[in-house]
Amino acid sequence: MEPSDSADAVFESVAELFALLSTPIRLKIIGALCDQEKNVSQLLAQIDTTQPNMSQHLSTLYRAGVLGKRREGTQIYYRLQSERVATLCRAVCTQVAIELDSQTPVAAADRLLPLGVR
Repeated sequence: MEPSDSADAVFESVAELFALLSTPIRLKIIGALCDQEKNVSQLLAQIDTTQPNMSQHLSTLYRAGVLGKRREGTQIYYRLQSERVATLCRAVCTQVAIELDSQTPVAAADRLLPLGVR
C-alpha cells in the first residue's frame, strides 16, 4: 500500500466517524453512557426525544461499533464500546466548553462527558 493510499484510508475512516457523530442526539447518548450503561428508559429520562428516534440512533451507534448492548429480561442495556469515540467526544466537548464558558470550562465538560468509560 502506498503512503497516499494509507492516508486516504485514514481520512475516509475519520470522515465516516465525524458523520456518525454529526447528530447532537448521538453525542448526548455517548455523554449519557460515559459513566455507566443504561437502558432505553433511562436514556429517555435524560435526553428529550421520542422512543422511536432514540431507538434509531442507538441502532446506528450499535451497528457502527460505538455501542455495545446486553439483554436483561425484557430490557436492553447499552454501553460505550469504543474508547476512541469517547476520547474524541471528550476532547471536542472540552474545547467547545472552554470557548463557551471561560469561567468553568472543565466542570462544564465533565458534566457533558465524565472521564470514566465502563
